[in-house]
Amino acid sequence: MRSHLLIAASTLVAAVTFHATGPQTSSVRHIRPDSARFVKVLNGQTKVVDYRGRRAVKLVPNPETAGKDESVMAILAEPPFANGTIEVDVAGAPRPDAPADSRGFIGIAFRTGERGEWSEIFYLRPTNGRSDDQLRRNHSVQYVSHPDFPWSRLRQESPGVYEAYADLEPRVWTAMKIVVSGTTARLYVNGAQQPCLVVNDLKRGDVAGRIAFWAHVETDAYFGAVTITRRD
Repeated sequence: MRSHLLIAASTLVAAVTFHATGPQTSSVRHIRPDSARFVKVLNGQTKVVDYRGRRAVKLVPNPETAGKDESVMAILAEPPFANGTIEVDVAGAPRPDAPADSRGFIGIAFRTGERGEWSEIFYLRPTNGRSDDQLRRNHSVQYVSHPDFPWSRLRQESPGVYEAYADLEPRVWTAMKIVVSGTTARLYVNGAQQPCLVVNDLKRGDVAGRIAFWAHVETDAYFGAVTITRRD
């Protein structure tokens, strides 16, 4: 027999489900762009703006990052995350002054170090989703684990295992859902019932860490409200 206790507040919902082995808890946190707070922003700053009919957090790279292969990471001022679900709408495209081969990298970092020194990341390459080049289409979504497992190493050592196809468009709001359990993470895009990418061997193992908005410095990057469901 199973019973449920639900406690609701304006932005936080906590639930306790009782099993034969003991209680398992989950909590839901919904963070709007206007109320998002960050403990640290690497290589840039955040700005709340209106984008395509929505309030959004925009990542703005520092001027000194121009021409460099760097990323902007805005670490949310939320408790550490280990297992559960992260849901957020993102919109990204290469910046107007970006090189012609820029793809518009944008995504979510999770289980991130306090200062961003390491992280697991799922990100999108929006300009690849509808390319006429099938190989580029196959590189539409990507998993990386910084700093030891960048995309280039994963692609070289395990071709096709940590990236996949998804139907994406630049500058269009795209729903991302990341489901994490132990050393497995699944990425769902635009409400799909099945994940477009499954990673069964998260490189940092079964650990906890921060959640962050992430984008390459060549990307015009926007993030909508984020919903975080923790399961312990």
